Amino acid sequence: MRYVVDTCGWIEWLTEGTLCEAYEPYLKNPKNLVVPSIVQYELYKWVSRTIGEAKAYEVIAVTQQGTIDVLDTSLALIAADVSLEHQLAMADALVYASALKHKVLLVTSDKHFEGLPQVEYIKK
Repeated sequence: MRYVVDTCGWIEWLTEGTLCEAYEPYLKNPKNLVVPSIVQYELYKWVSRTIGEAKAYEVIAVTQQGTIDVLDTSLALIAADVSLEHQLAMADALVYASALKHKVLLVTSDKHFEGLPQVEYIKK
């Protein structure tokens, strides 16, 4: 099975946070992931700021083992519709649109996604 893991899940896993074990099954095999390019942006920015640029490049290398979903016209339009329908911010709409486009589960702890179809919500 393939998944989109939201940035919050990656951060929990990378920092061995309280939800690390909950995200482990989804992140242990990066080849099973669809990784929206917006997640790569958020991860690179967060890891660069908190740990360092070298580690950020290592994390991005892990994400590249999955299928990268780049922002193109198709994804942008799906995200815009999703944003309007569910009142999601742009980054959240892009992440959710990637899951919908690839017909995979979005795994997240972001409360904005709780209760939406195709979402595995891991409560904080």
